[in-house]
Order: sequence, then structure tokens, then C-alpha cells
Amino acid sequence: MTSHVIRSPVALIAVALIGIVLWDAFETIVLPRRVTRRWRLARIFYRLTWKPWAGIARRITTRARRESFLGFYGPLSLLFLLALWAASLVLGFGALHWSLIATMHTPGEPPSFGTYVYLSGTTFFTLGLGDVTPRGPVARGLTVLESGVGFGFLALVIGYFPVLYNAFSRREVSITLLDPRAGSPPTVDELLRRHGRDHLHHLDRFLHEWERWTAELMESHLSYPVLAYFRSQHANQSWLGALTTILDACALFIAGGRDNSTWEAGVTFAMARHAVVDLTRVFHLSPRAPGADRLSASDLERLLHLLAGAGRPPSDAAGAARRLAELRRTYEPYVNALADYLVMPLPAWMSAQATKEAAGTRTAALMTIDE
Repeated sequence: MTSHVIRSPVALIAVALIGIVLWDAFETIVLPRRVTRRWRLARIFYRLTWKPWAGIARRITTRARRESFLGFYGPLSLLFLLALWAASLVLGFGALHWSLIATMHTPGEPPSFGTYVYLSGTTFFTLGLGDVTPRGPVARGLTVLESGVGFGFLALVIGYFPVLYNAFSRREVSITLLDPRAGSPPTVDELLRRHGRDHLHHLDRFLHEWERWTAELMESHLSYPVLAYFRSQHANQSWLGALTTILDACALFIAGGRDNSTWEAGVTFAMARHAVVDLTRVFHLSPRAPGADRLSASDLERLLHLLAGAGRPPSDAAGAARRLAELRRTYEPYVNALADYLVMPLPAWMSAQATKEAAGTRTAALMTIDE
């Protein structure tokens, strides 16, 4: 029989393992705030599993297939994390039984370490098979304690899933409603085209609704970062793409505005930027500007023209361009870092149709010059 001197460190390790897992589950499921500590079991789990998953996804050339593959990660990672917690608790209590040499009734041979883990598993999941039973106050006390922990853990898990999926559903409803207003994928030029001069006054209400959506997104994704890995229903949609489009649109309205009409755009921009900055910190990402400029000078000129056609012409085009560049530097490094980490491409400022039309216009102009 192994001596108490050898088993005492095992008891300390077992208690530490149980404490770490329970505290990690509490921070992940129960605690409604962002946890800034780097070394957490859940964070290590996601770091170790997301990188290879994303690496495989980057090798998939078809966007629809890549999004489908990435869409499995969020739900699967959640199930595997819960399984890791449960297995760690079962192992911890089994090792604690073994280290304390808890007496038990077993048919046949004397109990081995595997027998103690088996007793722990049947106790944790409240199976009550009865083929292995504890004896003595220590063994019975540990069994009762583990049974209570297992029951509470399963109750937390049952309550955890509806909270996550309700938050996911609320997030996706607004993303879907963005399609008829800004296209799929959403772009700023489509937002301006589809509102135009007659309906641009609706944009203030639209931005107010997205200010609230952004606040809900920040609250839910800071409390439950796993939601960031959940993909949208369609390959052209993503929560990061929608959020970036709102930031782009607000920045354009602020840069080109001349009066109090930019107030709602300003508060929505502040809320959205707050969200992307905090989410970047959750994943411990370093902000970095995109490698290629998302908005060319010609595209900016067309956007300012659309803004003027909608009834909000900038008084100074050069000043508007300068202010827009300053605003973009305050949020683009953060959304770019999130996009690279989550494998979510950032939306363009101009729709594909508008880019094609502009290319056709340039080609026609060049042909005219040649003639």
C-alpha cells in the first residue's frame, strides 16, 4: 500500500484541481462581467483548440465551406469545455478518495485507483449503481459532497445553454434586418443608396437601434466570449461585419456632417468603438491597421457624392476626408485584429456592384480618351 507521505501531495493536487475547475466554471457561467486574468482553464482551452481549427479553416478556399466548417467550432467547443470540466472534477474527486485511502465496499479484489475514479464518476453524475459503495465517515462525506457538486454543475449547464442561445438569437435578428437596408454583405454605399434623400431621416432611428444592439453585443460577448465564435446563418453575414459597417457609416456621417444631424451618429460610433476595443482586450489581441486601405480615394469621392445626393453634402470635401481618416484610425486597427483572429473578413465600403460599375465607367473613359 502506498504510504501517506506519497499520497498527501496527491490530495493537495486533487483539491487544487477541483477548486480551479469550480472557480473557472463560476467565472465562465455565473459571473456577469469580464475576467481580465490571463491564466484560466477556459481561456487556455480556447487558445489551444481555436488556433488549429482556424488554421485548417484558412486552407479552405471556398468561403461557404469555410464558414460552414467554422460554424461547428462554437457549439462543439462549448460541449468539449463542459466535458473537460466534468472529467476534471471526476478525476479530482477520484484522486482525493484514493489519496485519503477512503474505505469502500467492492466486489472481488481490493480497490485500485481506477475503482476510486469509477466511484467518483457514478457519484458525480448521480447514477447510484450501488456496485461500489463508500464506507466510513470520510468516504461517505466526500461522496455526499461530490454528489452535491455534480447536481449543481448539471443544473448550471442546463441553465447556461438557453442564456447563450437567447443572446445569439437576439444578435442575429438585427444582423438579418440589416440586409434590406445595407445589402449582403453590408456596405456603406448600399446604406446610402437604399435610404436616399427621401428616407435619410430614418437613419437616426436606425442608428439608435444599432446603438442599443451594440451595447447588448458588448454586454453579452464580454460576459460570454464563446459567443464571438458563433457564426451567422449565412456566409455573407457576421456580427463583426455588421458592427464594422455601422462604424464606417457613423464615421462617414460625422466626417461629412455640418450640423446637429450627426449627434446620433456620434453616440452610436462611441458605443460601437467601445465594444470593439473591449472585445479586443478580451482576446488579448494587439490592434493593427489593415495591410491594404479599405477605402480608396475614388471610392471616398463617390461616397461623398452619395452623401450629398441624400441631402447631407459636406461643406469641405478635403476636410471631410481628413476627419474620416482620423476617425478610421481609432477603430480599424481593432476590428482588423478581431477579423484576423476570428477569420471573419471585414466588409468593403463599396458594394461589388458599385465597384464593377465604377470600373466600367473608368474603362469607358479611357476608351474615349484613346479615340
